[in-house]
Amino acid sequence: MTQLSDLLPGEAIRLDVRAADWREAIGVAGGLMVAAGVATEDYTAEMIANVEDNGPYIVIAPGLAFAHARPSPAVLRTGMSWVRLAEPVEFGHESNDPVELVVALAAKDSAAHTSAMAALARLLGDPDTAAALAAAPTPEALLAILTGDAEPGPAAAPAPAPAAESAPAAGSASSASSAAPASSPHKILTVCGNGVGTSLFLKNTLEQVLDRWKWSKFVTVEATDTISAKGKASEAVALLTSREIARTLGDVGRPVKVVQDFTSTAEVDAALRDIYDVDTPDADTRATDTPDAGTPDA
Repeated sequence: MTQLSDLLPGEAIRLDVRAADWREAIGVAGGLMVAAGVATEDYTAEMIANVEDNGPYIVIAPGLAFAHARPSPAVLRTGMSWVRLAEPVEFGHESNDPVELVVALAAKDSAAHTSAMAALARLLGDPDTAAALAAAPTPEALLAILTGDAEPGPAAAPAPAPAAESAPAAGSASSASSAAPASSPHKILTVCGNGVGTSLFLKNTLEQVLDRWKWSKFVTVEATDTISAKGKASEAVALLTSREIARTLGDVGRPVKVVQDFTSTAEVDAALRDIYDVDTPDADTRATDTPDAGTPDA
């Protein structure tokens, strides 16, 4: 199982870097992967072209850009880099700009780094850990936080979750009427331009919510790219993605829910409640109260 420490060596971390614009910020991140033997300079150009072609969907949370491109011959091995900027730069994202942190990924395929992405999604989704990473004085201190050798502080308590001892219902009156019945797992697609980066972040955040709801045995999550998503949409109850990718997907015959912050379990929780028409519980709602998981909306 690939861990963060396997993909992100200390020499691939630079702190308080000055960049004139988003292209230069990605260029620094790409240069670190070139120096580490992870990718060639062509991959840096591919990461920049990805934003030019698909928009700033890689800005997955306030202040955070996850730079990447499709697996290609320019990727020599799977690896990452981490660039914390001295001054934030604009990527053109309507809600998550400006960017202070650029994390870059070069992946040989879509499978080898999934466990590392899950760990990173959990870390960046925790406010205490995110604050500790932003204040880390050295690459060594930052790596200690990422690998769990430093304790950033207690995590905030999650929102109350609905109990789900029975499977969520798909219903029959919506655009999701042909989705799997309650006796079979539902599928939700998380979608990005390439299917190896930001969609994995969103997948991992959604799986955290499903685990808390105890719905993991009822709902599976698949990270995929825009082209594949159009063909797979009929298999799914809904799709979760960024606003930019939602525009690219268009009408796929299933609900497409836009998530602004891919690290936010609260926002993903709200999207899941919207899909299954589950009310947000009061603070004193008992975990044993099974919600009426109704029809996914269109």
